[in-house]
Amino acid sequence: MLTRRTFLKTAAAGGMAFVGLGGYAFGLEPQVLLNVTRYDLALPRWRGSKPLTVALVADIHAVDPWMSTRRIAQIVEATNRLKPDLVLLLGDYVGTMRFSHGPLLPSVWAPILGDLAAPLGTYAILGNHDWWWSGGPAPIRTALERSRIPVLVNDAVRIERDGHRFWLSGTDSMVALHGPRGFIGKDDLRRALARVTDDAPVIHMAHEPDLFVSVPERVALTVSGHTHGGQVRVPFVGAVVVPSAYGRRFAYGHIVEGGRHLVVSGGLGCSGLPVRFMAPPEIVLLTIHSDGITPQTPVLGS
Repeated sequence: MLTRRTFLKTAAAGGMAFVGLGGYAFGLEPQVLLNVTRYDLALPRWRGSKPLTVALVADIHAVDPWMSTRRIAQIVEATNRLKPDLVLLLGDYVGTMRFSHGPLLPSVWAPILGDLAAPLGTYAILGNHDWWWSGGPAPIRTALERSRIPVLVNDAVRIERDGHRFWLSGTDSMVALHGPRGFIGKDDLRRALARVTDDAPVIHMAHEPDLFVSVPERVALTVSGHTHGGQVRVPFVGAVVVPSAYGRRFAYGHIVEGGRHLVVSGGLGCSGLPVRFMAPPEIVLLTIHSDGITPQTPVLGS
């Protein structure tokens, strides 16, 4: 028989557990934890005998106090300690959420990101929140470029390392604008890949992983953010909400479809509410090398 004392003890224990989980989800996981997630990728169209290391920094969502300048500096320092060859910033630098003092201005957070150090440089793309911000994407792009971080807007650049070339391409957000019948994208994959003028391998940066369905096999690797890995995951269920037309298909991690590779970072900040649960903030470190097979590859820009 359930006595009143037993009921009260059980209720108190349940209440304490609820408060504890809330404190973890609001305080510890999103603001204190910082994981490094590593992927070793053998890509079928990659060249070069020496592996390439690439750090992915996604979805910072700079907002006071949940993603402060101190926290951003901590992320930069942790990334630099990994000593990557290349750093890629995958969009959504601006933060807008409840229970905050407002987003940090690009002039505040961009110089901190400018301290990222990699021999092949740091490159960026824009995300949907960078378009949705009241200031628009132009000040964000300007601040990044003033901090020596090129922003690829439906464009591509060729990078050379130890005598081997590869291309880095980037597209704009697929959900940049709110239209009368849904979102309007500013992405132009065809234009970006038209800049690729030889048969060197391609790494493509797309903020939203949904673009992956349109990426040709010619591209060695696509890297994305946007989903936050679901931001809140329920045990035995997974991500509760994934901002994707494909549900959980591209929610998180290393995905291979039809010989094409996609890596989706869980990101660093929060959207909507300053909460993460079982989706800790992460820096992703990729180690890229060839699978030893050299297929014939077309020249995209020809």
